[in-house]
Amino acid sequence: MGLKLITAPATEPLTLAEAKLHLRVDASDEDSYITALIQAAREFAEHITERAFVTQTWELALDAFPAAELKLPKPPLASIVSIKYDDTAGTEQTIGSSFYVADLYSTPGWVLPAYATSWPATRDQANAVRVRYSCGYGAAAAVPQGIKNWILLRVGSLYAIREEMVPGRALQPAFVDRLLDAYRVWDLAL
Repeated sequence: MGLKLITAPATEPLTLAEAKLHLRVDASDEDSYITALIQAAREFAEHITERAFVTQTWELALDAFPAAELKLPKPPLASIVSIKYDDTAGTEQTIGSSFYVADLYSTPGWVLPAYATSWPATRDQANAVRVRYSCGYGAAAAVPQGIKNWILLRVGSLYAIREEMVPGRALQPAFVDRLLDAYRVWDLAL
């Protein structure tokens, strides 16, 4: 299984102005640095939660179709862009949208064969199935405030402490990362 980012989010969950207000920074000297911190904090929060925040496009590659449903990482699932596969002859095929159903309600999202259909046979090779999909809460305004608050705290820490280890400084309290627990994708499979 492989997962590849196709289209990164067009914006960050926080604007530069929001971060600068939190940091109490008025000058523009470090705008590019603060912007990079926002991106780094968002990427780390997405890693911790296993979610996508602002709309982005990913592609999941599998060696074959599963027996039934196919779980798609990086919820919330917004839509399926395409499902392509290499048939037994090695020719790339695209499955029409009437032959599958996207479960946008569950977390994580799923894609299933439509009623009374099944997944087609694939060539026995690596990455024979490729599912491209859109995920995320939508625009930056739709990202939950708890996530935005965590990003602000992380940006503040990164801005204030620019070295990995600073003598005499306490590490960030453990509860800060716990703020993301409500948004984390918990794998409950036994």
